[in-house]
Amino acid sequence: MKLFIDTADTDEIQRAAAMGVLDGVTTNPSLIAKTGKPMREVLETICSLVEGPVSGEVFSTEYDAMLREAEGLATIAPNLVVKVPLIPEGIRLVKTLTERGIKTNVTLCFSPLQALMAAKAGATYISPFVGRLDDIGHDGMGLVEQIVEIYGNYGYETEVLVASVRSPTHVVEAMRIGAHVATVPFAVIDRLMAHPLTDRGLARFIEDAKKIPADAR
Repeated sequence: MKLFIDTADTDEIQRAAAMGVLDGVTTNPSLIAKTGKPMREVLETICSLVEGPVSGEVFSTEYDAMLREAEGLATIAPNLVVKVPLIPEGIRLVKTLTERGIKTNVTLCFSPLQALMAAKAGATYISPFVGRLDDIGHDGMGLVEQIVEIYGNYGYETEVLVASVRSPTHVVEAMRIGAHVATVPFAVIDRLMAHPLTDRGLARFIEDAKKIPADAR
């Protein structure tokens, strides 16, 4: 499974990339706004830091305006993926961009039927938001399981990109289900490597290492 980071913070991206675990980046208007910088500048910088896909989102909801924004985003870098909201005009835009060879990430997916429409339009990625579903008492990972099954049944090539990830448990479940990608905040990436027994074992080894004569190390 591929691991993306969900952030527009270049420091976080560089730290994740330095570990050799980063396959791509997703952003959204909220994350871009936190940087206080122009969207294009932020995306250009991110695309220069990673070789994998970088999702940049259109802001508009009307087809012609979204198309203009998407065309502008697509000129930023070859690895830029246009992120599109899962609305009727967005699905229409996905079809147009797919026909032009522009990769797309359809975002804000909350049902298997929405995922079907995105795949039929030719989306490169579909992003089910598992954490937001969990927040309202629904089964976020259950949705991912449904989408993976449906896409497998009919041979859709759209990759399932698990989004709104809140914990390492979401990542484990995504792997078990067979999702193609999980995009996670840096704080969760950090926690993927954490285990109390690792910490305890390392502390013991460090203490024992002190007992070894310096000239015998």
